[in-house]
This record gives sequence, structure tokens and C-alpha cells, in this order.
Amino acid sequence: MADLPSKDQKKRIMKEIITELHKGLSVEEAKDRFEREIGTITSTEIAEVEQSLIDEGLSPDEIKKFCNVHALLFKSTLEKSTVKEKSPAHPIFLFELENREIEKVTGKIKEIKNNVGTYELDSLKKELNALFNELKNIEIHYVRKEQLLFPYLEKYGFHGPSKVMWGKDNEIRDLLKNSFEEIKKISGKQELDKYFETNLDPLIEEVEGMIFKEETILFPTSLEKLAVDDWVEILKESDDVGYVFIEKPKEAASLIQELKGAVTDEPSVKDNVITFPTGKLEVKELMKILDKLPVDITFVDKDDRVKYFSNNKDRIFVRTRSVLGRSVQNCHPPQSVNVVEEIVTSFKEGKKDSVDFWINLNEKIVYIRYYAIRNDEGNYLGTLEVTQDITDVKKLEGEKKLLDEKD
Repeated sequence: MADLPSKDQKKRIMKEIITELHKGLSVEEAKDRFEREIGTITSTEIAEVEQSLIDEGLSPDEIKKFCNVHALLFKSTLEKSTVKEKSPAHPIFLFELENREIEKVTGKIKEIKNNVGTYELDSLKKELNALFNELKNIEIHYVRKEQLLFPYLEKYGFHGPSKVMWGKDNEIRDLLKNSFEEIKKISGKQELDKYFETNLDPLIEEVEGMIFKEETILFPTSLEKLAVDDWVEILKESDDVGYVFIEKPKEAASLIQELKGAVTDEPSVKDNVITFPTGKLEVKELMKILDKLPVDITFVDKDDRVKYFSNNKDRIFVRTRSVLGRSVQNCHPPQSVNVVEEIVTSFKEGKKDSVDFWINLNEKIVYIRYYAIRNDEGNYLGTLEVTQDITDVKKLEGEKKLLDEKD
């Protein structure tokens, strides 16, 4: 009996097969060579090969184009592998629970298609629209995957999922949007048949195909690559994105509460670098960011003293350094002092958290917002004034997604 190929040999052969697929090798020929020369392969090895192809210069768009073919090629061996048993609070367990619910929705859509003859056209369109509305909630599932799982994989050198799978997610988003729009145009059986072929069938195929790719490649690879601390952070941050079709298990809620008590989110400063709970910035970077914002910012501390203002070149209201440390009441004309006092008092007493105004000033529409700034315990720290010229903002219509030649 021939010796089994080593891990490196498997990866080399698989890379050759994938490369040949992209050059025109048929799926049948690829599967035959795969079964003959490799036999079995792990999800991590597949992910590593796709990553190495990207590292070597193969376009992520090219890999995305053949993503479904890759999954089909390795389907038989991947279905034999199982993900390790996970806690009911584990992020991967929760992703998989959501997938089971997504399958229920696609199953209902397929059931309608298979029994199309029993429906009046208006009734069929109504039921499909209701299911599309339900299915569009997969956006939460995809965002949690893209914004939490992908960044942690990238820390371990795996950029493939964010470059390839994210693109496939976007294709599904487009298919779902088109399915919504095109169903409105259907008025007869011929149009309905074409709709199934060009919209509905591809949508279901891609949604269910994504579940297969997640559970046989992405999730097992993530379980192998990510550390316990990574999963803890993903679980904590999942609350910010949310869950779909499922309720967050009690185990997750209690674990997050326990972690919040154990982990401090207090910012710190060392060597001119400020460490926030959400990242690090050099002091100079922070200053330039604040000055670049398309708004004027002024902060008044809890003692009503002006403590800071941003210094962008297009400020609406002039500020000079002489204002620093000055009582905010003295920074306004006598006729508006009462309004300032009322706002600040309402913030201190906890009656309000924000107040806004908009005025016409020198042919500009100026939006002025005041925010109460409080610490984690709810104690008043001061008032933030944010002023913005919204003249051009109010003129915006429709969408702008691509850079204009003039940009």
C-alpha cells in the first residue's frame, strides 16, 4: 500500500489542483485527482492553502469566483469531519444555532416553490415576501462573523475569509435585495418560472452554500487557530452586534457579566500613547483626529469652565486660547446666558442628556448639539458642545457608493 501523503504534500497537491481548476480543469477531473492523491484533508489545511494562494498573488476575487467549486470538491471529506463539542455559550455554537434557524427559512421557501401549483400568484408573492423579510435578518449573523471572527483570524495571518467569504456574503446580500425587487414585477407563470431560475434558486443555493462553508471550513479553522482569550472577547463583543433567530443563552450572559467585573476598561496613558478600551492612539494622532472632524467641539467641565476646543481651520464659531478656563456663562452674550444655565443645570440634575438647536447663520444652516458627559456611574463630568454646518448635508439625495472622477 502506498504511503499516505504528508501534510505538506497534501497542501502542495491541493494547491496544484486549485490552480488547475482556475485554469480550466473540470470539477470531475479535479475530484478524481483529489481522491486519488490526497484522500482526506482538514478544513484548516484547505484554509491554509487558499491563504497561501492569496499570499502568492492570486486575486481574492478569483478565489471567490471558484469558492463554491472548492467547497464541492472537498465536500465528501469535509462532511466526515466534525467540530469539537462546544459549550452552549461558545460563539461558534451560537453561530451554528443561527444556521439551523436560517435553514428553516430556506426550507419554507423551497417548500413554496415545490408546491407552487397550489398557490394563487398574489398569495405566493405575499408569502415569499414575508420569508424574505425574515431571511434578511441574516445580516446580523454575517456582520457578527465579519466584524468579530474575521479580525481575530487576521491576527493569526488568515486574511482569506475577510477577502473571499466577505465577498460571498455581499453576493448573498445582493441576491436577497434583487429577490425583493424582482418579485414585484411578476404577473404571470412564465415570469414566475424565470424568477425562480434567475433569483430564487441562486439565493437559496448561496445561503445554504455559505452555511456549508462556515461549518466545514471557517468554524473548524477558527476553533483551531483562536485562543481561549480570543473567544472570550468575541463573546463579550457579540452583545454589541446582536444575535438573530436565537436568544442569547443564560450561560453567555452570566459569563459576560463575570468578565466585565474582572476586566477593567479604564483608559491609561504611557509614553504619549493613550490606551482606550477600543484601541490605542498617540497623543498627536488624537489631536489631529479631533481637529479633522467636520464639527466644532467644545468641552466644558463639571465646574462650568471651558476645558478644551477643537482647532479645525473651518470653525463656525471663533475660539481663542484665552477662553480656556473661563466660565461658560461668560462666553455667551447676556441674552442667551439663561438658556446656557438651563441646559447645564438640566444635565447636572440628570433631567436631560442632550439638547439641540439649528439656526440660519450667514447663509448656512448650523446644527448645534449639547451632550451631558457622564462616567460609568452616571456622575456628571461636563458638557460637550458639537456644532456642524449642515447646509450641504441637507442637499444630499439618493446614494453615492463609488468615487466620482472629480473626487
